[in-house]
Amino acid sequence: MNLICFDLEGPLVPQDNAYELMKLFPRGGKIFEVISRYDDLLTLESRPDYEPGDTLALITPFLAYHGIEEEQIAAMGQKVGLTPGATELISKLKSRGWYIFCISTSYGQYAFPITQRLGIPSENVACTSFPLAQIRQLLRQDEFALLEQTEHEIVNLNPFTDDTRIMKYLDDFYWQKLRQTGSGRIIGQVKPVGGRRKVEALENFSTRMGKPLSRWTVVGDSITDFKMLRAVNKAGGLAIAFNANEYALPHSTLGLASVSLYDLWLVLEAWEKGGRHVVDRVVKEKEVAGGTGDKEWFHWIPETKDITQALEIHKRIRHLVREEAAKLG
Repeated sequence: MNLICFDLEGPLVPQDNAYELMKLFPRGGKIFEVISRYDDLLTLESRPDYEPGDTLALITPFLAYHGIEEEQIAAMGQKVGLTPGATELISKLKSRGWYIFCISTSYGQYAFPITQRLGIPSENVACTSFPLAQIRQLLRQDEFALLEQTEHEIVNLNPFTDDTRIMKYLDDFYWQKLRQTGSGRIIGQVKPVGGRRKVEALENFSTRMGKPLSRWTVVGDSITDFKMLRAVNKAGGLAIAFNANEYALPHSTLGLASVSLYDLWLVLEAWEKGGRHVVDRVVKEKEVAGGTGDKEWFHWIPETKDITQALEIHKRIRHLVREEAAKLG
């Protein structure tokens, strides 16, 4: 039995849905970039009870304030383009009898239409529950001024250079000012499936299938995935970083940088044939040969002392595939 679990945004679709949703209102894209950086900073300092990907809870007051509808989220999932090679790879895996899963930090209204298009059963999908219509009822009109003022302040912060200011201002907003309002409960209504919650979701799938993590392959690319990648790699499974950033690549078994997800079939076929030691040999051979243009750049991570060169290749191709979303953690 071969089991594989994909992250959604990055491996299967290039778009960052939360980023695109925030762009539906003026200055929303810039606001999201700052809050996304805040998410990275909280994760890196290991803030208690905070998980990477909780950005999707932090942006909730702004989505509610600007009247974003659940139907708009679902529409994005129905029409978004897929990562090149994703359809072909999923089809190949199905034909070979693989069990395919998806664990995504994305809102369910976005994740389910996409995984349905790819033919991944809904019971094999874990994602963030987002009852936006109910959440909007918690937002009181007398608090609109606070959100408007906060937006005005956030757009004056630089997500690349103002880490200290971002931490100070957003700590005060989220954990002091907002908590003192009636809508302070909004944040707690959303529990994004990121970080350890991805590990928990994978463990639930593992229990259901009766197979330990050592028998799983997982594919991720960003800060929300690193705990899942690390858990599977340590268990002896196959943790693959696809067009990854600096938060995901170091915790992986191997990296693949490519404009096509289908290039992954090479290592998945090796996994079929003989598990991790066969993948080890195949990847090292490909690593010596090098990639071709923007495809087939493989790296075996566990024995690599310096991943700087690999990370540069991933960064370059990540920008080609994910465009604007590539700059997010």
